[in-house]
Amino acid sequence: MAKTTTTFRCAECGWSTTKWVGRCGECQAWGTVDQAGGPSPSRRTTATSVSRTAQPIAQIDVEASRARSTAIGELDRVLGGGLVPGAVVLLAGEPGVGKSTLLLELAARWARSLATTLYVSGEESTSQIRLRADRTRAVHDSLYLAAETDLGAVLAHIDEVDPSLLVLDSVQTVGSSSVDGIPGGVTQVREVASTLVQVAKARNIPTILVGHVTKDGSIAGPRVLEHLVDVVLHFEGERDSRLRLVRAVKNRFGPVDEIGCFDLADHGIVEVPDPTGLFVSRHQQPVSGTCVTVTMEGRRPLLAEVQALVSTSEIPQPRRATSGLDPSRLAMILAVLSRRCSIHLAKSDVYAATVGGARLREPSADLATALAVASSTHDVVVPTDVVALGEVGLAGEVRRVAHLEQRLRECARLGFRRAIVPQDGSSDLSGLEALDVIRVADLAAALRAIGVGR
Repeated sequence: MAKTTTTFRCAECGWSTTKWVGRCGECQAWGTVDQAGGPSPSRRTTATSVSRTAQPIAQIDVEASRARSTAIGELDRVLGGGLVPGAVVLLAGEPGVGKSTLLLELAARWARSLATTLYVSGEESTSQIRLRADRTRAVHDSLYLAAETDLGAVLAHIDEVDPSLLVLDSVQTVGSSSVDGIPGGVTQVREVASTLVQVAKARNIPTILVGHVTKDGSIAGPRVLEHLVDVVLHFEGERDSRLRLVRAVKNRFGPVDEIGCFDLADHGIVEVPDPTGLFVSRHQQPVSGTCVTVTMEGRRPLLAEVQALVSTSEIPQPRRATSGLDPSRLAMILAVLSRRCSIHLAKSDVYAATVGGARLREPSADLATALAVASSTHDVVVPTDVVALGEVGLAGEVRRVAHLEQRLRECARLGFRRAIVPQDGSSDLSGLEALDVIRVADLAAALRAIGVGR
């Protein structure tokens, strides 16, 4: 007889061991090692009957798999045109960011097109969901609600309602009685997700699963959950801001560099097709220490305003405070201003922030930050029709940025008249005659363009 050896395998990375351990020895994940026993000798798999005959790719009909619009333009932008029949979407986000509100609005709009929609919640009762639906005006006869935490009951609802769209909130609250573990555990999440994926593919039902996130922002549960689904979306937003962003992390049917903008209002969630005004302030009088730049969120250019305040410090170590900017990049920019442009800030407090809670992570905001700091230091107003783009190097040079043409076209559309850009940008700027493009080679030249320095 063949000797049977019990093995244990990590659900995250596949690492195996002959005894159970609480922590994976490869990826260091806790609670992911489960029994995967079986006979140690390998058995050869034989051919079986096929479920469907293979066809030439040109003969396969794709009309049944065309994406259908969700009636929410910003969400369609991220999904690549809409929901594909049979696709499974995983929407993850922090608690309170508005995931349930967005999906209830999606379910209501889908139901208004006379398409049966099933919304299953494992976190709220049906009466609680109805209260939120009354507030957001998401009540429709084609929208069915169910509160279940058992996978078998969810499948029974699917058989009974036969929906054209399924929303499950959330995958971590539903468990299956056929496997061990508590709901939200590695084994349970994998079983629930794989079962619903099979049902979605077999019945051609687009399915949206809500996923929890850990304190570091990653999706809770096994990594295989992200591999099972077709689309992974992250719902992001600051607690002190009403702006919400939907960002695609994985998308088998569209781009992964698109974002959707939403406004979380009292009456629900509203899409924001043009969010530029949220990050640019309007001053009644000219103010020094401000400069506008253009950042790229996915494929979308967004204007953002950088503000700086420089004041004489009364303490031995001056303060350096930032909001929405990288503190290390601000420190580098201050060093370049001091060494290359003779703007000494060693005895000054420097405060730098963005308007509207925008987060500027890319280096293209370096030039606007430097101009804002220099403007505040010399009390020189940067004209309100000027926008600055460029990465500042340690030698004081202004380096090129990606998608320069697209950024400048957005500036021209919003009425800006001058743009300070790197000299080595090779983009085609034809059609931008209304925009005066000032090319600079270094930071000193950029400062001269706004009237600072010689």
